[in-house]
Amino acid sequence: MRRARAAMAIAAMLALWSGPAAAGCPVWNEARLDREIGALEARLAEWDRAYYRDGVSPVDDALYDQAAARLESWRTCAGKPRRHAPELSVTAGPSAGKSRVRRHPIAQTGLEKADEAGTERWASRRDDLWIQPKVDGVAVTLRYAAGRLAEAVSRGDGERGQDWTARALRLPAVPNRLPEPVSIVLQGELYWQLDGHVQAEPQRHRARNKVAGLMRQAEPSPAELERAGLFVWGWPDGPATMPERLEGLAALGFATADYTHRLDDRRDAAHWRNHWYTAPLPFATDGVVLKQGKRPGGAHWRPQPPDWTVAWKYPGQRALAGVRGVEFSLGRTGRVTPLLHLDPVRLEGRRISRVSLGSLERWRRLDVRVGDQVAVVLGGLTIPAFDGVVWQAVEREPLTVPAADDYHRLSCFSLEDASTYPLGCKAQLLARLGWLGEALTMRGIGEGTWQALMEAGAVTGLLDWLALERAELEQVPGVGKVRAQALMARFAAARTRPFSAWLKALGAPPGSERASGDWAALAGYGRQQWRALPGVGATRAEALTAFFRAPRVQALAARLRAAGVDGF
Repeated sequence: MRRARAAMAIAAMLALWSGPAAAGCPVWNEARLDREIGALEARLAEWDRAYYRDGVSPVDDALYDQAAARLESWRTCAGKPRRHAPELSVTAGPSAGKSRVRRHPIAQTGLEKADEAGTERWASRRDDLWIQPKVDGVAVTLRYAAGRLAEAVSRGDGERGQDWTARALRLPAVPNRLPEPVSIVLQGELYWQLDGHVQAEPQRHRARNKVAGLMRQAEPSPAELERAGLFVWGWPDGPATMPERLEGLAALGFATADYTHRLDDRRDAAHWRNHWYTAPLPFATDGVVLKQGKRPGGAHWRPQPPDWTVAWKYPGQRALAGVRGVEFSLGRTGRVTPLLHLDPVRLEGRRISRVSLGSLERWRRLDVRVGDQVAVVLGGLTIPAFDGVVWQAVEREPLTVPAADDYHRLSCFSLEDASTYPLGCKAQLLARLGWLGEALTMRGIGEGTWQALMEAGAVTGLLDWLALERAELEQVPGVGKVRAQALMARFAAARTRPFSAWLKALGAPPGSERASGDWAALAGYGRQQWRALPGVGATRAEALTAFFRAPRVQALAARLRAAGVDGF
């Protein structure tokens, strides 16, 4: 593998879970499980206060849902009942004054969420089915009296919510007066209007947070108020059938019918779900909602999910993953890269169990430990990437962490250096051998082969393979006679590679390829001579001078000279 990296002995690899996070229980003792549950409850309560009091969400909506599910899983493991819904009797921030709580005139129901198989089972037992996009905004109840907007209430816990009437009266998208003097209750979603939004593409706008914040700002600008849109998805006491309700909403000025379709064999739920996932829309969505055309009247609605509607959500763009191990990977140049080993999660059909933090400095800043919960995304929809720490475990697992300056370009050309670099010398040498094999075009000789040779004691330095005999190779576990013959042929071919390939194989810093002459000539270059070459600055000239004059590197060059390698 190009730029091979090997795990250092200082990796902390602790298995915390007996299975997937949603199904397994942490293998913590009872006392720790209680502490971790308490910490997560406090974190969720903090997020709830920020959302319900200040109208902002400190965490991505999908991550909040996964964190809440994680809490319920842990509570089940501990034999505890489900936690209560968030407390709504809170005050807003200093600029907004008191935030009044109102009871919904008709309860807002929840939504049962299902996967594809669950959605198919639900639909197979019902008829007269319709589908709408699940608009990703903030839910609101609107009550009109004689055609005038009399009350607007946030969803809250489904029975009570914040009084949004004053703010709703200023939103251009919410009619203050209906074209007919009717007294009705409508339910819908306030959303942040977007231009040609495609949900399948990577998202960073956090549209739901923006509209939630708009509803709590003290004095939003007219331009911000214009950005709010309204999608009415419910008319609890409206006409009995869906076509009649859609016709009635259209007459009142609501475009619900534009995004509500009957399901049939030709255009089923999967068709519309894929269509709204990939087509440009004026709002963000996080799935689709299937509904029966006929349902009970509003007097029978409760804040719990009813059986006449179900949500089929889109694939998550972020996943919550528990950290089961922290490993510090050492490359051939001595760069230390922290790797997080995760409880496996799935994104876009991919199983993700490891992500890189990129640099030791970033790890030190974040202090990620075993038991922490982190967010992962797919960079460009293909590469697993770390997206942030969602919350930290109460107990901080100890780690042995290398210093940034412990390893460098001139460390660990041989295991003899292990006394000076005890933590990761083997790892760096293994990375160097992997790089050398690629630079010298040793096809079929990868990191696994080098590791086997090192474990057998056949290779303890960067160039030990030059002196290996076929009989020695045959004694290495897993090699055998046929493989030994092939390895000897690869080693022999490597000897004939040009001088430029050997410079790369030894790990010469960039810029050495711009110089002319053999090893003796390059070893005689001083800083000024290196700086005279195109693209070589002061820092690189210093690194080149140090490399060619290092005793360890000069010893390698002498060995190659004795072996008759070109240029040495």
